[in-house]
Amino acid sequence: MSSGFALPVFVAPAAAACVESENMVRAVFEELMGKKLLQSSARALCVGEGSSSAVLALRGLGLTGAFGVDKHPFFSLFKRRFVYELGFEDGSFDFAFSRDLDRVSVPALLVLEIERVLRPGGTGAMLVGGRRIYSGGLVRSAATVASFLKSSDVVKLCGFGSFSLVVFKKRLGNSASFEEFRLPADCPSVATNKPFMKYIEPLRSGLVKPELSYLPDLMNISSRSKLVFINIGAGEFAKKSIAKISKNYKSNSNHLAPLQKFVVDHKTSVLSSYVTDPGTNFVYYPALGGDAAATVTELSSDEHLVAPLHDEAFDFISWFNGTVGAGDFVVLMMNAKYVELNILADMFKSGAICRVDEVFLRCEDSAESKTMMMGNCTTLFASLRKSGVYAHQWFGE
Repeated sequence: MSSGFALPVFVAPAAAACVESENMVRAVFEELMGKKLLQSSARALCVGEGSSSAVLALRGLGLTGAFGVDKHPFFSLFKRRFVYELGFEDGSFDFAFSRDLDRVSVPALLVLEIERVLRPGGTGAMLVGGRRIYSGGLVRSAATVASFLKSSDVVKLCGFGSFSLVVFKKRLGNSASFEEFRLPADCPSVATNKPFMKYIEPLRSGLVKPELSYLPDLMNISSRSKLVFINIGAGEFAKKSIAKISKNYKSNSNHLAPLQKFVVDHKTSVLSSYVTDPGTNFVYYPALGGDAAATVTELSSDEHLVAPLHDEAFDFISWFNGTVGAGDFVVLMMNAKYVELNILADMFKSGAICRVDEVFLRCEDSAESKTMMMGNCTTLFASLRKSGVYAHQWFGE
C-alpha cells in the first residue's frame, strides 16, 4: 500500500549535465528540421564526443540513416601522419554534425573533413561552446568556421544557451551535375518538352546572342490553366523581363488564360524600385541574401541576440507546390548564383522541377560564378538540357 510519500530522486551533477546536453542536441536537430535544413530522409553523420547520443536523437526523429564516429584520430592529431581522414568517401552524407571544434588540436581539419564528406548541397552543423552573450562569441564562431570552409557558406547562426550553432551548406561544386538527380519516370515537363528539345537554340558562342526558341512557338499552350512567371533573386530585371515574357508568350500562343507574376527576393527595396506593376506579387525570401560575409557583418551590432540571422521559415518548395497547379504553364527565371542554384537543386530533389516548363538562367563565366557550380556556364546549361529541362541562356534583358 502506498504511504503517500515519495523519496526524492537524486541526479548526479555529471548525469544531469549529460541529460541537459542530450536535450540541447535534440533541440538543435528539431530546429534544423523545422527550418528545412535537415530532412528525415537524410543520410547523417555525427562526429566526436557524444556522437552516440546524437545518433540516437536523430533516429528518434526519424533519420534511420544516421551514423556516428566517436573515437577518432582528430583527438590526437599529428601522431603519425599530418592529415587524418574520416573513413568515408567524398559526398557520402546529406548532413553532418559535431560539437568538438573546441576540443580538437587542429579545428580546421575537422571542419574540412566534415565538409569533404558532405554531398554538394549538403548541410553541416557545428555547436561551438563558451559563447558569452556580449562577448562577440556568436560572430567569432561564424567567422572561425567560415574561415576554414573551402566550398561551403554559412547560412544560419544562432545561440543555444551558452553555445553558438553555426550551420553551413556545401556549394554545388564542379563535380555536381543535374543529371545525377533521378527525376520521376512520369515527370510532366520533361515528357512534354522532350520532342521539342532538338529545336532549342544553341548556346551562345562569342558575342553573338542566339535568337531564343520559346516553347509557345513550338507547342499549343492554350489549354493551360494559367501562365505563371516566377523571377527568383533578379528583381532588378523583373519589370523588363515580365513585359517581354507577357508580350512574347501571349502573342505567339494566343494564350488567353490569366498571367500570374511573382518576384522572389530578399531585398524589400525591389518592391518599390522594380516591382511597380500592381499585377506583380512580391515574395519575401530573406535566405536568398545569405552568405558567410553577410553573416559576420550583419550580426556585429546585435550579436547578443539568440535568434537566427535570417528568418528561414519560408520554404520555397512548399510555396511553389502551393502556388503552381498541375495544368499551369510555368516559366522560371533566376541568376546562376549559389543560393539560386541550391534552390534549383532542391527542385530536382523534390520533383518540383517537373512542373516547370521553361527556365531562363543568367550565368556569366566570371571568377565568381566558376566557384559556384559546374566550372563554367556551358557545362551548366548542357547538364540542365540533358536532364530534360528546357533551359535558355538569359542575358538580363
